[in-house]
Amino acid sequence: MSRSFTAHVEGAYVVEGRAVESTSRDELILTYAGVVGDRHEGLTRFAGPREPWYPRGTPMRNERQLSIVSVEELAEIAATLNLPCVDPSWIGANLCFSGIPQLTQLPPRTLLLFPSGATIRIDGDNAPCRKSGAALMRHIEGRPDLQFTFVKAARNKRGLVGWVEREGTIRAGDKVNVRTWT
Repeated sequence: MSRSFTAHVEGAYVVEGRAVESTSRDELILTYAGVVGDRHEGLTRFAGPREPWYPRGTPMRNERQLSIVSVEELAEIAATLNLPCVDPSWIGANLCFSGIPQLTQLPPRTLLLFPSGATIRIDGDNAPCRKSGAALMRHIEGRPDLQFTFVKAARNKRGLVGWVEREGTIRAGDKVNVRTWT
């Protein structure tokens, strides 16, 4: 059985070069390889520490083309860390939504359908890492603990990763139709 609801695209971002942080954009152009110009663009990627069943560097399907977060979960992370906010760009997000308070709990295979026809298929949750914590630390003075405390605070709230199922354009301000199977 499927369930559908709508949410709102609050921000669109691209991770340039080898950066961890992302840069705000008015729109993202999606091809089957991912977000045009993004660090994670590509039909394939190399296995890393998240795939211990393959030797590091093994080519594999890129199911991590996009990183998606929610305003609501970022506010919870910020409150846990006693911060005024956690900006989506600080932790390398490509999309930030509002209207999905428990975004990270959406199941794999969830579809995100946009007005242009672009569709993202969710692979799963995006486990928080020290790299994102270190990026956050660079924006908050006097908090050297964030590299490690972010990982704990963001557990089950760090958002999702997904891949492009249908090409198109996503714009900040778009509505997104979310379709899940339960």
